[in-house]
Amino acid sequence: MPLPLPLTDFVDRVHRFDDRVDGAVDRVRGNKVLDRTFYGASELADFSLLWHLVGTARGVTSDRRADEAIRLSVVLGVESLLVNGVIKSFFRRKRPVWQTLDPRPHRLRTPLSSSFPSGHASAAFTAATLLAEDDPLWPVYYAAAAFVASSRTYVKIHHASDVVAGAMAGVVIGRIARKAWPKPL
Repeated sequence: MPLPLPLTDFVDRVHRFDDRVDGAVDRVRGNKVLDRTFYGASELADFSLLWHLVGTARGVTSDRRADEAIRLSVVLGVESLLVNGVIKSFFRRKRPVWQTLDPRPHRLRTPLSSSFPSGHASAAFTAATLLAEDDPLWPVYYAAAAFVASSRTYVKIHHASDVVAGAMAGVVIGRIARKAWPKPL
């Protein structure tokens, strides 16, 4: 059964957006420094490891921050179950194809789940939303989240629209978590 015309038009626009971003990123893929940096960010953020490390590093500074680290880890667990277990099950989007005869320049785990939405982007922005709360370093957390999220397009594991949707989901999940589980005083 074909999609209704407005939905077909929307899907076409998403594919054109993905193609434009991928084409732009293709022009810089293969740069040794960028490859190492983006692949490293993508790998470090697997299973939200980067965000758990940041929470733990902050948590050793005080009891209040230790409680915040526990909150962050629990929320990231819920986010992962929601995004990777529930939301992705509604979509069967294929991941981008690595279209070169050369292997990837660095080792990288390729998930078997749907490409949409990006779980890395969702986790990154969920973490940034929690870590940034009442913290003067908030721009650093969001910049790190944006870097990790964009790494998924650079390494060609996600389409750009997967990353955008994941980032939006992460901010929403982070905001809901802030309301449902207020920051410890």
